[in-house]
Amino acid sequence: MRKILTVVLMASVLALGACSGKKVKPAPGASGQAIASTDAGAQTSGVASSGADLGTGGSGSGGVGALGPSGALGSQRVIYFDFDSSDIRPEFVDVVAAHGRFLAGNASIRVRLEGNTDERGSREYNIGLGERRAQTVKRALALQGVKESQIATVSYGEERPAAAGSDEPAYSKNRRVEIVYIN
Repeated sequence: MRKILTVVLMASVLALGACSGKKVKPAPGASGQAIASTDAGAQTSGVASSGADLGTGGSGSGGVGALGPSGALGSQRVIYFDFDSSDIRPEFVDVVAAHGRFLAGNASIRVRLEGNTDERGSREYNIGLGERRAQTVKRALALQGVKESQIATVSYGEERPAAAGSDEPAYSKNRRVEIVYIN
């Protein structure tokens, strides 16, 4: 099942290759040293599974079969990053914007942004990088009008790889933020 989702996501990435060159940059001085944080700044245990609570049903908005926006952009819930970077890649700007528009129009729906890294770097560095990535996506959603109370962030660092291996194809799948709908 996970392999099928990966293939579908990669096909979506290729289809979105012609998107605009907008880039969202992290705020200067963002250190992101917390292991896991939420919008209130409290620490979480990081026990939740990254696909177990996507939920079904909507809050009355048309076109929502599963919790989240419908369509090709809305079905993509993984934002990939370049090595040692927390900048949203241009091909994912429209994906984040689609989720932002959906969340802004559905104030009762919440998401958890799960920051992840590849295995390179120390555990502490990777926790910080995963947090910076999650915070970058959070800021991009906020620019779309999403309330801070709708967004929680957590960093798993290198602890939850999407792909096994110590090569660039595996690393590129592990450098990500997963958007998990939690209602």
